Amino acid sequence: QVQLVESGGGLVQAGGSLRLSCAASRSISSIEVMAWYRQAPGKRREMVAISTSGGSTNYADSVKGRFTISRDNAKNTMYLQMTSLKPEDTARYYCATGIMGDYWGQGTQVTVSS
Repeated sequence: QVQLVESGGGLVQAGGSLRLSCAASRSISSIEVMAWYRQAPGKRREMVAISTSGGSTNYADSVKGRFTISRDNAKNTMYLQMTSLKPEDTARYYCATGIMGDYWGQGTQVTVSS
């Protein structure tokens, strides 16, 4: 079992940047898959980025080249660096473990103004 706490969301203008953090209650080095998801009002939840314990990453087409997922195993924390933000990136962002989303955080709101 693991508890996840997201932070770093906020209000930013289009073109700006934010870094989201996902702090875990235990070591994440052995967690094979961790991911960031987002859900905008009235829309389905979508995967944004995935990180594996082996160092592989994958991104949704909509964020490729703008977002970077990373882990700091020493701090038991996963990050999502978001640059060149667009209004369509506005959503609540969640971190989760496992390919099927075994454990979830409570989310952090990201709002991008035009």
